[in-house]
Amino acid sequence: MMTRPCDALPPVRGSITMGAPLKDLVWFRAGGPAEILFRPADAEDLAAFLAAKPSDLRVCVIGVGSNLLVRDGGIPGVVVRLSSAFGKIATDGVRVRAGAAALDGAVARAAADAGIAGLEFLRGVPGTVGGALKMNAGCYGSEIKDIFVEATAIDTKGNEIRLSSADMAFEYRKAPGASDDLIFVEAVFAGRKDEPAAIRARMEELSANREASQPIKSKTGGSTFKNPPGHKAWQLIDEAGCRGLTIGAAQVSEKHTNFLINTGDATAADLEALGEDVRRRVKEKSGVTLEWEIKRVGVTPGRGAPS
Repeated sequence: MMTRPCDALPPVRGSITMGAPLKDLVWFRAGGPAEILFRPADAEDLAAFLAAKPSDLRVCVIGVGSNLLVRDGGIPGVVVRLSSAFGKIATDGVRVRAGAAALDGAVARAAADAGIAGLEFLRGVPGTVGGALKMNAGCYGSEIKDIFVEATAIDTKGNEIRLSSADMAFEYRKAPGASDDLIFVEAVFAGRKDEPAAIRARMEELSANREASQPIKSKTGGSTFKNPPGHKAWQLIDEAGCRGLTIGAAQVSEKHTNFLINTGDATAADLEALGEDVRRRVKEKSGVTLEWEIKRVGVTPGRGAPS
């Protein structure tokens, strides 16, 4: 990666770290460093930095890394990781306003406490609101588009952008309107009124089902591949004989075959190679091409430019 001098960057009120390790910030516990890691103090700090940064400086944003694979060569440019200032949650009537760094599970719990139903599924979605918006996250038959009202983002020039549901153009596991040059800072969701106890009971059931069926206590990146139309990814993977398949310390989960897990010191290359091997085997067996759901970012050592 390049090494840009710190004094070439605009002043900030948050923190800037050069060559910051990222592997401990992502769920896979694998991958290389950020050339520059920026943790803005608040939305104004983020906007000012983006407006004043060098024009050739690439920007990438990460949340808690629950559905992210950082390649072993790391991420050139600046990696933005939102601070706790972006994690506030407030309720009003049947609406929930949440910062982009708020954990999805925390949003679900806040909604339940306020007697707002319809957000229970977020208890089973790993990661933060920002990532959930980018990929129209969902589970158990519900997804972000079902509760979305509006979102606020900042573009790479420091401009504040408001997005409606139409702007987001939600599709299955993606939001084409949420382009890579937008960093979400806040979203508003809407549900319906119900008794808090009933909402919590439904959430606990979802949580129990998730723990029973997914390797959530392992070093994983969540669902690896999107479900192809008319198919379940895990079933295609299982039928292709991939359950328990390994490359190095990377393994296809025995518990849920649409999860890759790091059983020890797997590299990002191991994990990505295993995913590609699964895709090849599924294609050979069923003719279906699996599409990655996990976002892969950064560079492979020796290959230069990031993909």
